[in-house]
Amino acid sequence: MTFQDFNFEDKLLDGLFSMGYTKPTPIQEQAIPLILQNKDLIACAQTGTGKTAAFLLPILNKIIALPEEQRHLNTLIISPTRELATQIDQQVEGLGYFTGISSISIYGGGDGNAFIQQRKALEEGAEIIIATPGRLIALLQMGQINFDQLQHLILDEADRMLDMGFYDDIIKIIKYLPKERQTLLFSATMPPKIRVLANTILSNPAQVSISISKPSEGILQQAYLVYDAQKLNLLTHILSNKSYSSVIVFASTKENVKKLEIELLRIGLKVKAFHSDLEQKEREEILRDFRSKTIPVLIGTDILSRGIDVEGISLVVNFNTPHDPEDYIHRIGRTARAETTGTAITFINDKDQRKFAAVEALIGREIPKIALPEGMGEAPLYQPEKRVFSSGGHNSNDKKKPFHHKKKTFVKK
Repeated sequence: MTFQDFNFEDKLLDGLFSMGYTKPTPIQEQAIPLILQNKDLIACAQTGTGKTAAFLLPILNKIIALPEEQRHLNTLIISPTRELATQIDQQVEGLGYFTGISSISIYGGGDGNAFIQQRKALEEGAEIIIATPGRLIALLQMGQINFDQLQHLILDEADRMLDMGFYDDIIKIIKYLPKERQTLLFSATMPPKIRVLANTILSNPAQVSISISKPSEGILQQAYLVYDAQKLNLLTHILSNKSYSSVIVFASTKENVKKLEIELLRIGLKVKAFHSDLEQKEREEILRDFRSKTIPVLIGTDILSRGIDVEGISLVVNFNTPHDPEDYIHRIGRTARAETTGTAITFINDKDQRKFAAVEALIGREIPKIALPEGMGEAPLYQPEKRVFSSGGHNSNDKKKPFHHKKKTFVKK
């Protein structure tokens, strides 16, 4: 199948081909015809499968076909993070370059000038709005947006939005929207709470599901059994390998991300932490430097695993074992994108072994456990069937006193 088989307008095909699209991905092949038929849709597909274009292309094509007098605010896309909202807006701009379709991304953070600019753009009119829930509600309560003629609602990364506590916000936003509309729900996973949301806001939806449980074949997956007190030294050892030009390190919480940045900077590594406490300008600058490899190492939480799209990442390190096996898929999916290769390394302490066993069960194979480098002491045994309540650990070669930050332990240098 080719994109011409969808009978897209020529202006849309021009933008499509100028961005280097050649043939549709499986999610695009299955979702686009259903969206063009005006069906509500539940689509389950992980990051990196082409889902953004899967919903943008048919929506753009439908807007192009409208008479000029009907070109009003047409589509609302809700996304969990400002980074994702910005990326979707950029895709609208690229795919719709020859169509004249206007869009705006709306998100919180930044200074008051950003809010004023967003409000002004809304007053001037846009056919597609991409928004995070919090800022959108603020504008709705101020009466800044009229959705009377809205035709499409799209929820992107719906599972992540619910994980972030946006369920009530989404329901509140929907009360401002016309009941007669096409609603598309895209999610990387399909837990029961997503089904509840879908039953609430969709009408007789079609369903598309692309396999979400298998990492790319191009990812070399490895793991270390390690006590918390050994983690920082092990990470330092791994990052000393100069063949890794672009690295993401995932930690479990924002507080741990900040603490890990301090420790790595103190030992002379060039790293940056990426978290929600940063101003939008700072976050954009960090991502720009990371894409250009000015910053070789980025540290973040699971939101980073779905909130950015950067090619050429050679290594992903799970400093903490992911709580949810699906999050493991998303984390390591940051590497080996676009048919490239990459490495994913996970640190497994004694109390997280059951979590990692769940990861192995999900992907259907055992991940090799690598011996600790010489001089780092003994590692825990891999016994995921045993229930562990504490992570004391013993490292006979570790003479330095560890300090504790919540549940994680770092070695004081």
